[in-house]
Amino acid sequence: MNPFARRAALAAVTAIAAGVMLAGPAIAQQPFPSKPIQLVLPFPPGGSFDPIFRTLSEAAAKELGQPIVIMHKPGAGGVMGTATLATMNEADGYTISVMHNSVIRAPLVQKVNWDPLKDFTYLIGLAGLTTGIVVAADASWKTLPELLADAKKRPGAVSWGNVGAISINRIYGERLAKAAGTSFNMVPFKGGSEAFQAVIGRHLDVYGDPGFGSQVQGGKVRLLATFTSERLKRYNAPTVKELGYDLVIESPVGLVAPKNLDPKIASRLTAAFRKAASDPAYLNQLELFDMQPHVIGGEEYLAYAKAQFAREQKMLADIGFKPE
Repeated sequence: MNPFARRAALAAVTAIAAGVMLAGPAIAQQPFPSKPIQLVLPFPPGGSFDPIFRTLSEAAAKELGQPIVIMHKPGAGGVMGTATLATMNEADGYTISVMHNSVIRAPLVQKVNWDPLKDFTYLIGLAGLTTGIVVAADASWKTLPELLADAKKRPGAVSWGNVGAISINRIYGERLAKAAGTSFNMVPFKGGSEAFQAVIGRHLDVYGDPGFGSQVQGGKVRLLATFTSERLKRYNAPTVKELGYDLVIESPVGLVAPKNLDPKIASRLTAAFRKAASDPAYLNQLELFDMQPHVIGGEEYLAYAKAQFAREQKMLADIGFKPE
């Protein structure tokens, strides 16, 4: 190669290298988000969470300028899907998940290799679940006292379903039975859609979980009582507490990302979902499924999770629960 050609080749290589060096920071500084975001929904399709979070995601996507894709990852009573984020090595904001109390409780009731208080970035708390006790519309029990009286005559004969074997709703169902001097045949389900089909088809006697609104309003199931502090305005059903059992379930849901998420990205996601949480279509879905809107920031949600973990640790110790 002659000297002129050699100098020309060297100049070309230098220019390419300089271009790569300049492009690197530009790629690194690309604004978030620059591609679709995955939202893990840890329950099967067809349950109450499906339309609620689909509507919320559509509203948040408008704020973020990128699609939010729902990824159903059911398993372990809604714990498995969220837990996959706890073991991710990197947090880039492109994978987030629904968080709920069964995930926070998981280390207290089974062996897991992650910590719900350390292995997630808490983004936002969104709403509170409302737990009800329902039976088929044509079931013989018209009230909760009737149901409990029958169960007391036949301990273990009445079947009681919940989503997951370790949910707070399962635990409170057991506590209610114990307080009434009886026991239920506890049946875990993967999702609410499957459980409601079982109740309506008379394959399951009782279902004690959230998401009952549309089924009650459609006349397919009868609401006997709720685990709320006060009666729901929409229904004339008593609370478990007013019937003499001091049992109230608080069960908020929100969103998390893997740990160590860049605070700027976390703030971007929180702001988008906070605005989306005021979207009328989303609020209509909450009302349809009797969920109460309650928006809190990531730090406040983490503080709640820590306090809830401590409360449930004490409660499980008080009732003598042994981890699996």
